[in-house]
Amino acid sequence: MTYSAKFKDHLTNPRNSGELVEANATAEESNPVCGDRLRLSLLMRQDRIEAARFLAYGCPPTLACGSVLTELVQGKTASEARRLTRANLLDAIGGLPSRKHHAAALAIETLRSALKDVE
Repeated sequence: MTYSAKFKDHLTNPRNSGELVEANATAEESNPVCGDRLRLSLLMRQDRIEAARFLAYGCPPTLACGSVLTELVQGKTASEARRLTRANLLDAIGGLPSRKHHAAALAIETLRSALKDVE
């Protein structure tokens, strides 16, 4: 499987990368097998994700998944964001080789960790 144009675009032009100083929901998770890490910062206002930023360390799919994830969650309620799945993320990025699905799983795990204390 080759990487999609959408994947390549997010890899070369990541969206919403960096720190979000005013974030009120954050999480950082890592994959113990490969060492990839993803940090997600969210600004929640009235149960909506107003802004999202990410920092990724690891393989290119982890960076691209972080970028796509921030686009998917902005504007959603916490409840809507919690319903996102690895399959939703893989679809939004145009698919990944099966050996790289761990990047999407890490992104979703990090999102759920960030939202765990949000009502």
